[in-house]
Amino acid sequence: MSDTEREVHAVAERARDAAADLAPLSRAVKDAALTAIADALVKRSDEITAANAEDVERARREGTSPAMVDRLTLTPQRVEAIADAVREIVELPDPVGESVRGGVLPNGLDLRQIRVPLGVIGIIYEGRPNVTVDAAALCLKSGNAALLRGSSSAYASNTAIIAVLRDALEGTGVPVDAIQMVPGRTRESSTALMRARGLVDVLIPRGGGALIQAVVRDSTVPVIETGEGLCHVYVDEAADLDKAVAITTNSKAQRCSVCNSAETLLVHESVADAFLPRVLDSLAEAGVTVHGDPRTVAVAEAAGARATVVEATEEDWATEYLSMDLAVRVVATIDDAIGHIRRYSTQHTEAIVTDSLAASRYFVSRVDSAAVMVNASTRFTDGGEFGFGAEIGISNQKLHARGPMGLTEMTSTKYVVTGDGHLK
Repeated sequence: MSDTEREVHAVAERARDAAADLAPLSRAVKDAALTAIADALVKRSDEITAANAEDVERARREGTSPAMVDRLTLTPQRVEAIADAVREIVELPDPVGESVRGGVLPNGLDLRQIRVPLGVIGIIYEGRPNVTVDAAALCLKSGNAALLRGSSSAYASNTAIIAVLRDALEGTGVPVDAIQMVPGRTRESSTALMRARGLVDVLIPRGGGALIQAVVRDSTVPVIETGEGLCHVYVDEAADLDKAVAITTNSKAQRCSVCNSAETLLVHESVADAFLPRVLDSLAEAGVTVHGDPRTVAVAEAAGARATVVEATEEDWATEYLSMDLAVRVVATIDDAIGHIRRYSTQHTEAIVTDSLAASRYFVSRVDSAAVMVNASTRFTDGGEFGFGAEIGISNQKLHARGPMGLTEMTSTKYVVTGDGHLK
């Protein structure tokens, strides 16, 4: 065993001990600890942003894309928002101990299925240091110990944040080792975490497709797979075009560097001539570059659209841009739109804009994604927007958890059977 493996196993063993002590704690104790964390984040905001500035400066020197720099950057306002998200988690019900189902069996045994913590959760993530707090807070509230392995690009930020979190736990009754940073900055430490089966109960990767697939492929620890957000907006022939322009622009441009931003727009051919010039102008005002199919390019040229429109390639339909770029295709039917989505979607979020109830029902029943929006922006696929509080990620798998993963998704269940000397 290498030195790195020994170090990772050591923190995992401490996390396992902490998880055992954390699981039975009351909601009051956990909420007090979370409140202390939120207060400490605000109080030590200058310390966190100073560390983050080191990461941001290094990222810029290395030529990191503006979208990725934005995901990395922390400001006092963003730290305050992160603290507010922790306070929102305080207000949420504690899922631990919740009765899922049960009753008295015919033989008199009392059977209850209750929610319990998963145990030790490892989170491997990229770029965004706010994930450090979101993941730690969700794990703590749901009674789990968190092992946090952020990217090297946010190393200084994550180190500072985790120091603040651990200091805040002192004296709260929550074990300090319930929140730990996985040692090491190389791939070896990530691999050691992935192979710590028996010490780590679940791994959750959060980031780009390459990271997620590496964890799924290489891990011996069970993985809850989060995914890329290649999200689509389909404008139906029965769409209100004013709504369609607003929803498309918001889905793409409100914040383009996140997984729930739209990457492809599909437009029914019957409304293309009326809709495309309007939406292209709106996208142009937002600074979006359009990668259009031949029909889109022709309409843009004929209308004198102000948008920057380039000819789309096959690669564009499969690209999660995370930038001010949008692929646009005109389709003949709603089935063509659904077929395109089935081929290229990562099963994260798709939206339909239509005033037809029949069309919306048809679309919803045939699109197999974690979230389907009807006349609403894709940007609403978010734990906070869904009322779950901060999320640990958005899962597009089909086992255990799908969509925004809040507190409930951080638990498993066990059966408690109570008898009175019952024998079989």
